[in-house]
Amino acid sequence: MYQAVGAPGSRMTRITWMLEELGQPYGIVKAKQHTETMVRYNPSGKMPALVDGDFVLTDSAAICSYLANKHAEKGMGGADARERAMLLSWLFFAQSELEAPLWNKLKHRLLLPEDQRAEVGAWTAAEFGREIGTLEKRLGDRDYAMGDRFTAADVLLGHCGQWARGARFEIRSDRVNAYFDRVLARPALARAKAKEAEAQ
Repeated sequence: MYQAVGAPGSRMTRITWMLEELGQPYGIVKAKQHTETMVRYNPSGKMPALVDGDFVLTDSAAICSYLANKHAEKGMGGADARERAMLLSWLFFAQSELEAPLWNKLKHRLLLPEDQRAEVGAWTAAEFGREIGTLEKRLGDRDYAMGDRFTAADVLLGHCGQWARGARFEIRSDRVNAYFDRVLARPALARAKAKEAEAQ
């Protein structure tokens, strides 16, 4: 059985959501960022991690890719080399571009020592707005990132959308808002959140 390691409501939700979509049993190991427990799974102390037997994997994008490939029959990954490459392109975009302004704002508002914080609100809003424009263009008229099927890319993108809405980032795109509504309404996400709540 898989173990998802991290804090409920954090990026760990990407892992529990994936596992729910795949119909895989899993447990939750609660661990906050940079704690002794988290360092046992990731030397940097950052969340989340996935434990699969004697194999430990860190970084939410890598974990989602691993799970999609391991359970390829579920159709959450790429069917061939080109599709797998496109999936990775989406995962990298979600984590390095779409998420970056969200993470920067959170760090400067709450996580960094006060003497290291800067006012980044205007910059992060502008950066995020630009990447929402990119997401709108990349999505086009498709229901999901990879076309007409839900994949690991939609887990990362959808989680970024949930984070952005919670942090009150403006999403100036009807198409992207409709996309976020669609993926965030997935029953598997609701189940993942319920299981995380039980672990609190």
